[in-house]
Amino acid sequence: MSLAILFGVFALGLVIGLPVAVTLGLSSLCYLLLEGIPLVVIPQKLFAGMDVFVLLCIPGFILAGNLMNGGGITPRIVRFANAMVGWMRGGLGLTNVTGSMLFGGISGTAVADAASIGGMMIPGMIRAGYTPAFSAAVTAASSTVGPIIPPSMPMIIVGALSGISVGKMFIAGAIPGILMGLAMMVTCYIIAVRRNFPHQPWQGFGELARSFTGAFWALAMTGLIIGGLLSGIVTPTETAVIASLYALIVGCFVYRELPLRKVPKIVIDSAVTAAAILALVGLANVFGWILVSERIPQMISDAVLSVTDNKYVVILLINLVLLIVGMFMETIAALIILFVPLLTLATNVGVDPIHFAVFAVLNLMIGLTTPPVGICMFICANIAKAPVTTVIRALAPFLLGLLAFAGRTCITTSRAVSPRSGCANRSSLAMKPPEQLSHLVRMSADCLLGKRLPSIQVTRAAHAVIASRTCNSIA
Repeated sequence: MSLAILFGVFALGLVIGLPVAVTLGLSSLCYLLLEGIPLVVIPQKLFAGMDVFVLLCIPGFILAGNLMNGGGITPRIVRFANAMVGWMRGGLGLTNVTGSMLFGGISGTAVADAASIGGMMIPGMIRAGYTPAFSAAVTAASSTVGPIIPPSMPMIIVGALSGISVGKMFIAGAIPGILMGLAMMVTCYIIAVRRNFPHQPWQGFGELARSFTGAFWALAMTGLIIGGLLSGIVTPTETAVIASLYALIVGCFVYRELPLRKVPKIVIDSAVTAAAILALVGLANVFGWILVSERIPQMISDAVLSVTDNKYVVILLINLVLLIVGMFMETIAALIILFVPLLTLATNVGVDPIHFAVFAVLNLMIGLTTPPVGICMFICANIAKAPVTTVIRALAPFLLGLLAFAGRTCITTSRAVSPRSGCANRSSLAMKPPEQLSHLVRMSADCLLGKRLPSIQVTRAAHAVIASRTCNSIA
């Protein structure tokens, strides 16, 4: 009865539009009252959920992204992306995707990507002759790449919930994120050719060099984050602090577009945003404690495994659950509620936790572009002043590509994992560091040349490069 009240209140809260954090708190409160459990459990578990060192990454990266946004990063990234690919058929669409990939590596959030890049690119694409629906669709679809390429807010949340190394997840997401962006660019190009969308003239290597110089300090932040993690010199939390200081210096003294008087407001806005996320995490920890105490994760795992223990079928079912939930629930909330139970199920059939985390985040990211709760879709449709129905139709090719990529990633993951060890293929781990790097380069080259789509293979190769040197330091 208590569990029925727990889930009933939670579902009712979502239906009537209460904030997810409030819904989690109310449903947990009702359960505790019915069970006669002292309410002191709520503040205890709430603060225990927030008292996780890795969660300090969240305010750090939010502040860094806001400082860079206020410091003129977006127009410089767009200019550089346009100089690289704007000359191709559908060049502004390709610029949109490239800009999202570059910007996502700084902001770490899809919504910020859609709002910032979309605010600049969508009006420009419409003026250049692109349809409003296509302009909104390509922006919404490409914004989902941001949380796959580090830094990633969803991956930080996953690390805090499950104890999985955030640094390893960042590295695991880098190459699949790049491959996703390249796949979207191919889709965009094919659509542009079929619809005869315009392209811009080649602006020359001089403009390419000038735009790169202008965007260098912005792009260097991504290199700073990934380089710090790969080297093992800093933890993800320390990287977030360094990134914030770097963004402040670049915005105020290099680009000189961020007045010092605006910094306090940016800090306050970032603190408010981070507080909302941390409150959600804390209240979700109360909810999660109830689920664990009632053995819900084990029950789900046992129920599925009683039907089938075929890892391909299990992974397919997990993907369907994540895709459906992502259509109706905000990404972070869905991860908080579902990740640990589904992780238990996935590891029981031999899926590596890091690989599972990557494709779980990928599946939920797709939900940001699908109705009825596709936040990025609605943001871009509003900017383009296009009916949502037309944007949904224009999104279809990109969604099909994302689904195909997600399916391929999951299948490859299941093939790559040893049920006995629970680890990725160890053959490359036995290589010496130079051989590891060479292996990674060959895998990446094969991917880019279209010989195969080794998203997870490449990721494993990247893992191998760092495993012997940095896995212990990236915690």
